[in-house]
Amino acid sequence: MKDRLVTLIGGGGFLGRYVAQELLAAGARVRVVERKPRDAWFLKTQGGLGQTQLVVGDITRPETLARALQGSDAVVNFVGILSGDFEKVHVDGARNVAEAASAAGAGALVHISALGADAASPSAYGRSKAAGEQAVLAAFPGATILRPSIVFGREDAFVNRFAGMIAGAPRGIVPVVRGETRFQPVFVADVAQAVTAALADPAAHGGKTYALGGPDVLSMTGLLRWIAGAIGRKPCLIELPDSVSGLIAALPGTPITRDQFAMLQADNVVPAGAEGLTALGVTPTPMAAVAPSWLVRFRQAGRFSRFRTAA
Repeated sequence: MKDRLVTLIGGGGFLGRYVAQELLAAGARVRVVERKPRDAWFLKTQGGLGQTQLVVGDITRPETLARALQGSDAVVNFVGILSGDFEKVHVDGARNVAEAASAAGAGALVHISALGADAASPSAYGRSKAAGEQAVLAAFPGATILRPSIVFGREDAFVNRFAGMIAGAPRGIVPVVRGETRFQPVFVADVAQAVTAALADPAAHGGKTYALGGPDVLSMTGLLRWIAGAIGRKPCLIELPDSVSGLIAALPGTPITRDQFAMLQADNVVPAGAEGLTALGVTPTPMAAVAPSWLVRFRQAGRFSRFRTAA
């Protein structure tokens, strides 16, 4: 990857910053495209002088991508949303990136999709992700599609969100939506390594789809129980029936949308026989090996609670 120019669309986000660090450490030049480049200024400190560029771009405005991707050797598209106009972002936006990458003469394109991508998905999110993959491959047949399960890490909005909910639960009571739905959380640094591996060898990985999951498969209730144990809490987990959960999702202003509830109707795990991290040369990292180091802040007395518990 040394001296290659890799353009990261949405590179200032949660996953993008880890990929940027991997690429910078490998000697690549990194161009980060954001609607508001100021949001990604922190990445300037991760590389050498002149190794990182920040430019304005919007995947819904193709004319901005033509300028942003000019001269790129490789491109990665991280942009995704959990609510809003899925067609505009996941399909049209993904197509715009792929067409711009092709026009720029890029030798590799990695498109970040999701493990729930399925044309028959009960959720609009899952259907749009599947349609986006097809749009990308139509415009850039050699693209590599990565489908991660829930991505966790120090700055994530999933494990940390549940840890905060458990820590602040009134009387320790935590309602659980779709408690039996299974997940296969994947460490953000592992996904970053997978992206870098795909970019480094497009001849081997181009045109392929990889399902990325970690070594742990947990139900929603099991995941909450694990998080509770990691932060020294003993909540009362109450699994809600679908009739109640569906009603909550239908109400405005609740923590879960109707489409997100639909997403939870299916497991989010790597299909049997699917190629994943190991095919990209990455060893999956267990949650227990890394997550406690940052989840400790949710313990009742923070880091000092470890000493108190051990006493």
